Amino acid sequence: MTDRLTVLLVDDDASTREYVAVLLAARGYDAVGAASGEEALDRLAAGLSPAVILLDLMMPGMDGLEFLERARQSHPSTPVIVLSAVDRIRTVVDAMKRGAANYLSKPFEEPELDLAIQGTLEKQRLREEVRLLKRKLAQEQGGGDLLGSSPSMVRLREIARQVADTDAPVLLLGETGVGKEVLARYVHGQSARRDKPFVKVNCAALPHELLESELFGHERGAFSGALQAKPGRFELANDGSILLDEITEMGSGLQAKLLHVLQDGEFTRLGGRQPIKVDARVFAATNRNLEKAVAEGAFREDVYFRLSVVRLEVPPLRERREDIPLLCGSFLRRYAERYRSSVERLPARLMEAFLRHDWPGNVRELENAVRRYVILPDVEMALLELRGPSASPPPARPASPEVSLKKVAAAAAEAAEQELMRRVLTETRWNRREAARRLKISYKALLNKLKKWAPEEVGETPDPGPPGTGPGGD
Repeated sequence: MTDRLTVLLVDDDASTREYVAVLLAARGYDAVGAASGEEALDRLAAGLSPAVILLDLMMPGMDGLEFLERARQSHPSTPVIVLSAVDRIRTVVDAMKRGAANYLSKPFEEPELDLAIQGTLEKQRLREEVRLLKRKLAQEQGGGDLLGSSPSMVRLREIARQVADTDAPVLLLGETGVGKEVLARYVHGQSARRDKPFVKVNCAALPHELLESELFGHERGAFSGALQAKPGRFELANDGSILLDEITEMGSGLQAKLLHVLQDGEFTRLGGRQPIKVDARVFAATNRNLEKAVAEGAFREDVYFRLSVVRLEVPPLRERREDIPLLCGSFLRRYAERYRSSVERLPARLMEAFLRHDWPGNVRELENAVRRYVILPDVEMALLELRGPSASPPPARPASPEVSLKKVAAAAAEAAEQELMRRVLTETRWNRREAARRLKISYKALLNKLKKWAPEEVGETPDPGPPGTGPGGD
């Protein structure tokens, strides 16, 4: 037998309360009445947790609108259905703007009341599902928990929670791959903006002209090809958060426009004249020394001071090796589920190698290493991929008297070529297009060599794309 849902009815008219209570009981609800807004707030403060609130807007003393505002502050997730006469449409509209979920015009019949409650509860259920799906997606994208048991990560989480509910800009510092985006999403997830948009912009991915349009939007005809107006990322992040990744790549002109947003919370679209107000929490991330960039004139000092109200620096993975097993466990579960793999744990030999490795690519490199092992659980291959530029090549086999000097030279050249290719692939986290560019060979030529030397890597491991786009944080 399912629990009966409670409906709180706030109405100063006793006959209306009695009538609605009978209708609700007939539909399987428990009705709790309150003759005034003050009485209803007292019941909520005493621990009443209704599934829905039915609220009469026209009451003496505290009217419905005032009660609605106060109830939304103390019980923001409880939907409110407002009741009003037909000639009070403006009041109903005002109530909907203040957060009412639905409305009913007096007088109403039993089917109308039932439909209003059922529809409101269904909307509430769908909103909760969307919220949970967004949270799950954020976790899958590395935006869930800020993992780590090391003292530095425990302290970082503590500071992140302390600053979460402020609107101060946050400057995120740290090497490439340490998880600056993960930290930004963690702060966002701990704040009152958690159910609002989190928008990321890579300032290095677009040229200046396109970046301005991407950030601030444009009006129709602002430039060739602008056939219609388009909102920018700041508008999309309104009431939420925006992450400006690689902020030092932003030109000085755009920095001046960003300063205006940070100071006044407004901007104009490209080609526009009308100021647009926006409330977006700004995160700025960089792996460069910003103080040095300011001293060299590469970054505006006034923008730097505006962005660095809160500074959070993520330590490199080599300085918190005790976090590696925890991170490996998280990545292993994620990718084992994604790829339907039977791998449940990393072999002790591989974990020991992971703990010794310096991880120049930090958490992102570790994540990709675990991901590759889940796809291809070969310990020897995984260990080979960890070999850095300083690693010595495998010992050469003694030459046989029957082998000519020309063949020996060819074999040595091939071995050196393999080692160089492995090294570059490791440095680029197996981004094959970037590796081909660094090796100054065509992408097809690199694939052919991989087919010859490591056929299991061709067609098995997805190419992560350009640098900085792989999983595992920023």
